[in-house]
Amino acid sequence: MSDVTRVILKRESRSSRAVISVVAAILVALLALYGLLEAMLRVLGQPPWLIDPLTAAQRLAQLPEGILPAMPVAIGLLIFIVGLVFLANAVIPGRRARHVIPDPRVAVVVDDVVVASALAKRARLAAGVTREQVVVVVSAKSVQVNVRPTSGILLDEALIQAAVEDELTAMALQPAPAVKVHLANSGVIGV
Repeated sequence: MSDVTRVILKRESRSSRAVISVVAAILVALLALYGLLEAMLRVLGQPPWLIDPLTAAQRLAQLPEGILPAMPVAIGLLIFIVGLVFLANAVIPGRRARHVIPDPRVAVVVDDVVVASALAKRARLAAGVTREQVVVVVSAKSVQVNVRPTSGILLDEALIQAAVEDELTAMALQPAPAVKVHLANSGVIGV
């Protein structure tokens, strides 16, 4: 697999940081524009729009006088949480609901909904139930297969699990998720 293919697969299977970057840029730009507005109003001798920059600087220098003791704690906690969100977004790799199928000739990225649909069909055929009786949820590390049997008909959980695992093996997904089959206690009436 070439380096270009690896980059394409990584880009298509990981989420972008563009949204959080744009939010941060907009917040910084708005803060800078507000500071510029207040400075211009002060230079022109007009009353401040919200607070005079000189007054704001003096109040910051005199903290914590004149405010409730809990206020610096609340402000510090808010700044900490916002910083933690930005840090986590930068460090933790974002993941789209997609899996990679290795192929030496092309880059193949499959959406988890498509994988779930194929696995649901295989589980439905193995269990001998209708489409509405099987629900499959695919995540990065697991596949949850929920089957509601028809009333009075016993299903073999191991057979369904083996069929779904065979389909996953044939797909050769990366990362390969683990399969868990759950048979509902109550069945549906008639098919």
